[in-house]
Amino acid sequence: MKKVVFASLLVVGSLVADGQFFGSKKDVAPVTNDFYIKECASCHFAYQPGLLPSRSWKKVMENLNDHFGTDASLEPEDKKKILKYLVDNSAEKFTNYKRSKKINDSIPAVETPIAVTKTRYFIQKHKELKPKMIEQKDVKSLANCMACHTKADKGSYSEQEINIPNYGKWEDD
Repeated sequence: MKKVVFASLLVVGSLVADGQFFGSKKDVAPVTNDFYIKECASCHFAYQPGLLPSRSWKKVMENLNDHFGTDASLEPEDKKKILKYLVDNSAEKFTNYKRSKKINDSIPAVETPIAVTKTRYFIQKHKELKPKMIEQKDVKSLANCMACHTKADKGSYSEQEINIPNYGKWEDD
């Protein structure tokens, strides 16, 4: 009987630690759409839809002929498929992921940022970084998530998983 109780406590403890027991998870939902990966991640990191609200994704997708200085135009049907995926999985729809909720909550209703790097949450989390850490050739920009967040492609942005090129593990003073 003691073994059953102990095993039950271990299971509940691991669910609580993972955030699943109370219906919430730590970071953002990972990208699960192969078409989105094929079309978008061929040029840049496949940003998780939970990093921005749907109004932002709509704004990003409406001007693909000038997508951050690049022509990323798509066929109308392809654009529609990607937009649907982004909107259906956007930050305000994935509030069971704590980081998506925090990002969404940091954006005033009157603002529509077209990059997660422009959200108040993101700016606050990255304020301690020195420009030389970001501007170096191995990082280049704050938009290059995978340069420092070793599990960003999995939707995990934990501070324990940060490794800044040429500086090492992130140590919060």
